[in-house]
Amino acid sequence: MKQLSALDALFLYLETPATPMHVGALHLFELPAGLTAAQWTRQIREHLAARLHLAPALSRRLRNLPLNVANPAWERCEPDLAWHIQTLKLGAAGGPNALNARVADLHAQTMDRTRPLWQFFVIGGLPKRMGTRTVALYTKVHHAAVDGKAGVALAQVLLDITPVPRDVGAPPEHRQPMQFGTTALLKGALANQMDQAGSLIKQLPGTLTQLTMSAGKIAWQTALSQIGTRLGFKPAARSRKPAEQGNWSFGPRLPFNRSVSSTRSFATARLPLSELKGLARAHGATLNDAVLFLVSGALRHYLKEKRLPLPRKSAIAAMPISLRAEGDTRANTQATMTAVSLATHLSKPADRLAALMRTTGSLKGSLSGVKHLIPTDLPSIGLPWLITAGTQAYGASGLADRIAPLANLVISNVPGPQLPLYLAGAKMLTYTPVSIIIHGVGLNITVQSYNGQLDVGLIADGKTLPDVQRIADGMQVAFEELAGLSPPPQP
Repeated sequence: MKQLSALDALFLYLETPATPMHVGALHLFELPAGLTAAQWTRQIREHLAARLHLAPALSRRLRNLPLNVANPAWERCEPDLAWHIQTLKLGAAGGPNALNARVADLHAQTMDRTRPLWQFFVIGGLPKRMGTRTVALYTKVHHAAVDGKAGVALAQVLLDITPVPRDVGAPPEHRQPMQFGTTALLKGALANQMDQAGSLIKQLPGTLTQLTMSAGKIAWQTALSQIGTRLGFKPAARSRKPAEQGNWSFGPRLPFNRSVSSTRSFATARLPLSELKGLARAHGATLNDAVLFLVSGALRHYLKEKRLPLPRKSAIAAMPISLRAEGDTRANTQATMTAVSLATHLSKPADRLAALMRTTGSLKGSLSGVKHLIPTDLPSIGLPWLITAGTQAYGASGLADRIAPLANLVISNVPGPQLPLYLAGAKMLTYTPVSIIIHGVGLNITVQSYNGQLDVGLIADGKTLPDVQRIADGMQVAFEELAGLSPPPQP
């Protein structure tokens, strides 16, 4: 028995019909000649059946503790691959956005918690402009089972680098589904809670020391500044540029910063990865800086196009920060969140890029000393009741419609493989992520690099942001703005 960590279980407690907590991806695949979508679906089932022993996240389901007194546990089981991997077909009258609309509908549906928390859909009947042998594959896995990097690791198990699947070895002898009695379940959970409490107590002295040192450093720098002022040293002249907004501050209220509905809208964009990296290097920026610049410009473009006022305060993005150690491929969640100002209040593209580079630079410095101190697990006695009740009350109250947002949207950047990959003999053409939105934060933009391209997936609330494709198109406009900027002079 393996009990869910606090971070993994949190995604279960935060889930409501309006806020499903699974992540996914939309892929386009090129089928081998003569193979239909239905035939390929059967091949995928056979392919996964041979690799389930390498992907434990696909062969386990939830087992709740009596009265939900603490986090549930994972219980090994045999997945019904005929249910988990299905074939769908787009209608003939769906139009050019029919695929995105179907993905939005599928992504809005919560998952069956009596089964392993994943599902694949092979979607045929795509428009001919996409290619006669092109089919789509939409996948979703609950965030309680994997985070972004764990999802990439899972994909590496299932995908191959050639059309001929690699030999992964024979699976172990058939194991019976693992089931625990109530007494064993409670004993295991209690032992796990004691271990977590003991681990936190052991880490406490070192954590306090590190936090004290960080606070002392800030206090010492402040004191030196004050001493210098009293001795007559003049501070640097103030710039005439617009004042920058700190990362940790409330953002302006944008159209999608409201309580979310149970519907979703989905959009995609694709940008050349090598060219974007080159543009970033020319300005001394990172790829992540460039991604933030594209989103910042896209938001400004969208508001102008809708003839909405541009807020004087900058939009704030919440960004996941991985806590996963190098080489750790466990299928669980190991991440936290930070905030970054997108400088959307600055009209000049050059000023926005410079501001983004400064804010991300300061963010790295502030996280480097304390990142390893952030716990990924905590004792959970009573948490299922407390968080579930709080989540339901927050959604029902409509409080997200009245308070200023701490973050306007979520932006994630997930590195991926830079070579073509194959699934059950079919070549993968795109790797577009589909993520999560919550009350008050009705837009999530996730980028995934794959085979020389940057695939962008935008998931939004279908009620407040039905035209999310406009923001996706705005990223192309911002890309052209970045390409038009003159690089700074070399020293």
